[in-house]
Amino acid sequence: MTFNPILAPYPAGRPRRLRQSPWIRDLVAENRLHVSDLIWPIFVHDQDKARDAIGSLQGVDRLSIAEAVKEAREAKALGINVIALFPHLNEKIRTSDAKAAIDPDGLIVQTCRAIKAAVPDIGLLVDIALDPYTDHGHDGLLDDDGRIANDATVEMLVQQSLTLTAGGADILAPSDMMDGRIGAIRNALEAAGHQDTMIMSYAAKYASAFYGPYRDAIGVKALKGDKKTYQMDSANTEEALREVAIDISEGADMVMVKPGLPYLDIVQRVSETFKVPTFVYQVSGEYAMIKAAVEKGYMDHDRGVMETLLAFKRAGASGILTYFAKHVAELLKA
Repeated sequence: MTFNPILAPYPAGRPRRLRQSPWIRDLVAENRLHVSDLIWPIFVHDQDKARDAIGSLQGVDRLSIAEAVKEAREAKALGINVIALFPHLNEKIRTSDAKAAIDPDGLIVQTCRAIKAAVPDIGLLVDIALDPYTDHGHDGLLDDDGRIANDATVEMLVQQSLTLTAGGADILAPSDMMDGRIGAIRNALEAAGHQDTMIMSYAAKYASAFYGPYRDAIGVKALKGDKKTYQMDSANTEEALREVAIDISEGADMVMVKPGLPYLDIVQRVSETFKVPTFVYQVSGEYAMIKAAVEKGYMDHDRGVMETLLAFKRAGASGILTYFAKHVAELLKA
């Protein structure tokens, strides 16, 4: 017999009974946001100053390694268990072959070591991609005709993964969208004895207009062309499911959908279809839009932030990468 979840007709059935006060709304809430759901992305730079404000990301700074350590301590004290690290490098060391990405003493390696020495029980997620290290701003290497060279890029991503794992990274997050990179990275990790290193694949990463402030944050100023030959077309849903299926079959432990709010349908379908930990990135453009609306007086800051994060949870997200993480952790602790 099929259960039909229809309430008794009015007036016996009054749905507003369960909304009449805060305590009953809390009691029957279907989804909750917890601090353990949050991953905090931070930007680390190689400049002399401790902090450098990012103009397009109000309230977000690029940090020195010492400042990143301080923030990691604060994050852990607030209950944030994972920090995601992104580099901003001096333009002089960005090259067409992205060699800085595999430097065993590179900026992110040094940051991982420093944070792990100070806060050993915090998780470190590192981005696996070449765009912060190339002079052309693409996530992969270019061939002689200016096209993304998939297999050559995968070889570099494998080396980058091994370098960052040796430096102390706990979770590798390939964000490049090259074909075959999850399997190649997983095989290399196993062969090197890093069987416990986790992979959170950017499995469904769309070619989006919402990445602008992020590119500012990592210093990509002169992207040659666009990223539509490797990032996904925003018109497609079934393709996202195929990408996720491939990455899981190749050894991804977790998957991610990016961006967030414009792709809630993708988050829901991935979560329901695969039943694996599914994460979502509330990207820089989403953050900037909320900040701009608040600045104009069009939105209450904390209500807007919490509503969007709950939307991710409601869609089935296991966790959320958000630049609001520290502020939200403080709100949840209050």
